[in-house]
Amino acid sequence: MSLSAPLTNTQALLALNGLPRLGPVTLRRLLDEFNNDPNAILNASTSALRRVERIGEDTADIIRNWEKHFNLAREEERLAKAGASFVAVTDSDYPKPLKKIYDPPLGLYMIGPLRPAIKTVAIVGSRRTTLYGRSIAKRLAQDLVRIGFCVVSGLARGIDTDAHQGVVDVGGDTAAVLGCGVDIVYPPENIELYKAIAERGVLISELPFGTRASKTTFPMRNRLIAGMAAATIVVESDTSGGSMITARFTMEQNRPLFAVPGRIDQPSSAGCHQLIRDGAILLTSIDDLISELAYGGTQQQELMLEDDSGVSMTMSDEQRDNQLKDLNEDERTVFTPLVDGDALTRDALIARTGLPAHAVSATLLMLELKRRVGKRADGAYERRM
Repeated sequence: MSLSAPLTNTQALLALNGLPRLGPVTLRRLLDEFNNDPNAILNASTSALRRVERIGEDTADIIRNWEKHFNLAREEERLAKAGASFVAVTDSDYPKPLKKIYDPPLGLYMIGPLRPAIKTVAIVGSRRTTLYGRSIAKRLAQDLVRIGFCVVSGLARGIDTDAHQGVVDVGGDTAAVLGCGVDIVYPPENIELYKAIAERGVLISELPFGTRASKTTFPMRNRLIAGMAAATIVVESDTSGGSMITARFTMEQNRPLFAVPGRIDQPSSAGCHQLIRDGAILLTSIDDLISELAYGGTQQQELMLEDDSGVSMTMSDEQRDNQLKDLNEDERTVFTPLVDGDALTRDALIARTGLPAHAVSATLLMLELKRRVGKRADGAYERRM
């Protein structure tokens, strides 16, 4: 069923995004089935919809009668009243790093003039933080701003708030990804920070207006924070905090993950220490991040994100040769299978290279010390970006 006037592509995506029972993965399956035409989905027959995996009779009925479940006119009025926009995944303003994750939202609600570019870094951490963590979050955020990054965080209490506030204090760019609708201030004590970000940064949510924060929406938000950033920094976190979810998404998306060390007897740093043990990069200053991402260095390495043409950036022959410079014979042998971005376990490298196990282990250690490879949380090794 449809309105009398045909919908634009953005309107159709806005409607689909607001329907119950339709998450990003299911919506992507629908778009794949209907040639990326959201209007075709809204006007499809029940039988056509049910051909899509995990679309049952109830879900098909919701799509067929979408106007009963989502008031498009009211949502557009809310957008206008809030000074917000709905940026579809097909739009040029949609954050490019986010397009590369497994399940990017069909669209994002945005308030604010800033449209995040590729150079984004996330800072996340515990709600129950220490003075040490707060000062580190602010300092790192301000250092990132000074070298041209947009700082992404979640506007939560604790580290998120301090990271955003640090950026606002120096007039930098920051993106707040919300676990509620963009019309809701959560936590409420961040109202002034919310307003400041809306004025010069950007407030972002994939959730329709009026959606309240919940245990379900926070992990959704954490996935977006990790997806929007070229790298993520965890400043303070216990072992079960929401920041650990963001860290996991970062590793799953094959993006650099940094963790700030703290006192060994401080529970709020236990999560960071666990991440470092499992392969996160220890961060003591912004120089560690610059070195890792190769910003400002003599050899600019790609972040494996999309450029404006939408084509994935790959390593050139010259970059490949540079990667092999200053390595001895065993190091070249072990490193070469990793040059194209493959992640391989130690056993796979032993099989691939023909070297004995002890030689591969020793060589991997030297390559880690030279910061040419990193060990992931799953035990595989990969070329550092």
